[in-house]
Amino acid sequence: MIAPKFLPFLFKQIVRHRTRSLLTLGGTAVAMFLFGAVQAVQQGMRQATELSAKDTVLVVYRENRFCPYTSRLPEHYTQRIERIAGVESVVPMKVLVNNCRTSLDVVTFRGVPPEHLEKFLAGQIQLIGGSVQDWSRRQDSILVGETLAKRRGLKLGDMFEANGLRVYVAGILHSDEPQNQNVGYVHLRYLQYSQQKETGIVTQFTVRVKDPALLDSVASAIDAEFKSDQEPTTTRPEKAFVARAAGDLLELIRFTKWVALACVAAVLALVGNTIVLAVQDRVREHAVMQTLGFRTGLIARLIVAEGLLLSVSGGAVGIALVVALLKWGNFSLSNEGLSINFSAGPQVWLIALGVSVLVGILAGLVPAWQASRREIAASFRAV
Repeated sequence: MIAPKFLPFLFKQIVRHRTRSLLTLGGTAVAMFLFGAVQAVQQGMRQATELSAKDTVLVVYRENRFCPYTSRLPEHYTQRIERIAGVESVVPMKVLVNNCRTSLDVVTFRGVPPEHLEKFLAGQIQLIGGSVQDWSRRQDSILVGETLAKRRGLKLGDMFEANGLRVYVAGILHSDEPQNQNVGYVHLRYLQYSQQKETGIVTQFTVRVKDPALLDSVASAIDAEFKSDQEPTTTRPEKAFVARAAGDLLELIRFTKWVALACVAAVLALVGNTIVLAVQDRVREHAVMQTLGFRTGLIARLIVAEGLLLSVSGGAVGIALVVALLKWGNFSLSNEGLSINFSAGPQVWLIALGVSVLVGILAGLVPAWQASRREIAASFRAV
């Protein structure tokens, strides 16, 4: 766009009006901070709810029930589900949460049989501390998701109490699956016994099918199997289950795209206003530059580059603050024991930086065009 030798000139132009430039950078940083935060929430929503061609997990829940407290299914359904064609494995699971409503700090316990855990989580987790063997040996132990561990400051060997349950941290796990990042896996029998000795009762069944193409047919077969039973079921793919549970929340998150657009408009207005004022202040200066041999096209590019520099600098500060805040806070929105994690990955900050570049260029186009068309004599007469 412009030669590197002109960069010192651009910096001097910005520094000459420190107050105006700092206010513009600050306003741009705040707007891009909000834009980045919105993008992080929306990215987390997509990761938690959008089905992919590799998804093979179904969730079997009690029909017409939503909160884990109200979904009660007999554990002996396990054998009947295993006999259905296309089912690879079935894990009975009891879920305990401290809050069924939408919250930023929900602790979710998932009780699973020890003999099923390794097979159930195979390929989904990586232990960053402790071991499954340590977890298996102690009935009151827990494997904690990395996000939950960071948020609660948990370390290996800690005793952790929540939801009326006191557990020993035997391992901390890392997973790319959103629903494994914010939960703790405990022994099914221990969790059942702690809840008024409800042995034989679970909240749901997590079913893995042999082929992703079988998701719908296996789900229909499971619901047909228990249609006439005392406890009928509703079966959905795991991510569709999350989307249904967080339906109202997802509508609210989708609305935030308008907040993101408002942030972009604010950045455009801030940078555009700064560049317009700067060009008006430099009318005679531009005339001198033309007299010295600067072409109008070069002057226009310098003006656009100044807007780009202001926008990208402020945007970079705002994005860095978002990434730092989300990394420090480990925030997630939970509803009915299911989580939507705020994800500030490379895709989020690349989009934000791209928007900063585009807005910076757009903000400088009109002032650059006006400056390039102004005659030298008229510029010298300007007050």
